[in-house]
Amino acid sequence: MNRNAPPLSFYEFFAGGGMARLGLGPAWDCAFANDFDAVKAATYADNFPGLEGHFHQGDVWDLTAADLPGRADLAWASSPCQDLSLAGARKGLAGERSSAFFGFWKLVEALDDQGRAPDTVVVENVVGLLTSHRGDDFTALCGLLASRGYRFGALEIDASHFVPQSRPRVFVVATRLPVDGLEGQSPLHGRAVREAAARLPADLKDRWVWWGLDAPPARNADLAAVLEPDDQVDWRGDDATAALLDLMAPSHRASVDARIQSGERAVGAVFRRMRGDDQRAEVRFDGLAGCLRTPRGGSSRQTLLVIDKGRVRSRLVTPREGARLMGLPDGYRLPRSATAGLHVIGDGVAAPVVRWLSERLLTPLALRKSASLAAE
Repeated sequence: MNRNAPPLSFYEFFAGGGMARLGLGPAWDCAFANDFDAVKAATYADNFPGLEGHFHQGDVWDLTAADLPGRADLAWASSPCQDLSLAGARKGLAGERSSAFFGFWKLVEALDDQGRAPDTVVVENVVGLLTSHRGDDFTALCGLLASRGYRFGALEIDASHFVPQSRPRVFVVATRLPVDGLEGQSPLHGRAVREAAARLPADLKDRWVWWGLDAPPARNADLAAVLEPDDQVDWRGDDATAALLDLMAPSHRASVDARIQSGERAVGAVFRRMRGDDQRAEVRFDGLAGCLRTPRGGSSRQTLLVIDKGRVRSRLVTPREGARLMGLPDGYRLPRSATAGLHVIGDGVAAPVVRWLSERLLTPLALRKSASLAAE
């Protein structure tokens, strides 16, 4: 990268605690960021002091193109998964509230009308985006991208490649820049991605890009490596742990009993789920935490099961452990409240995934334009 060239710039929508910003790193300058949530906005400001001027807390629908400075190279949108319903495209936009994604997209359109739309757009969401409403949501998204001259493709990346957390997400990367040399087969074109692409109508298939990224490197740490010391956390009482074990199906309980008999230390992640009319506790001992969630209820809080020398103890994942599971440094400032901290963490994007995607696709794309401008 030319050291004399200005840094690449980006807008960060649904910014949360700034995890996409952390992932993009110092090669990228955040020109504008937005989030509706006051706790996330405060966390963002706490972690990026001196940058208050570019963060706007509030509803994305209340923003206009005039609020966004300059022309960014990239717009990143980690749109709320519970609010992303694109089927029917524009239907309902005149109502009191439609999908938050459309609030973002109307800004892209307004910027485009002024000749300053970002060259590249990334939409990050749950993998269900590819299949919701029988695939109509994804087709509608692709139609919007195509309507403004973008080519696009999707990658399914699980954060477990980088951190000990199972967190599959889809990353739709759309660009107006040349894509030659960046296309090809990839292990990140999972079945859901291939089927979503196959469902597109012919005019949208013509704009599809098979981003040719190699597989991410192997992860080198497991769940136990990110935990706080046993004497620095709060454990549940024996009765609560016994009640948790009683919720397990026979196969899960047998997995626990086998580790009790071994006498060796084992760390498992537990979620409580409804199976039919019954609540069940399900444990995994594969070195991964389950996907972190926002703490909307007791069953959404992930529990750790630690077996050591035949003794079984249980406790909740701490906010700091959650931050590590998202690839955040220990210097990342969390809210004082555990619930608030887990709220920020559970709604975020894993920073190492963003970093890897930036290094292998987003930055090379942006530098193509920089090189072209330098040659003129």
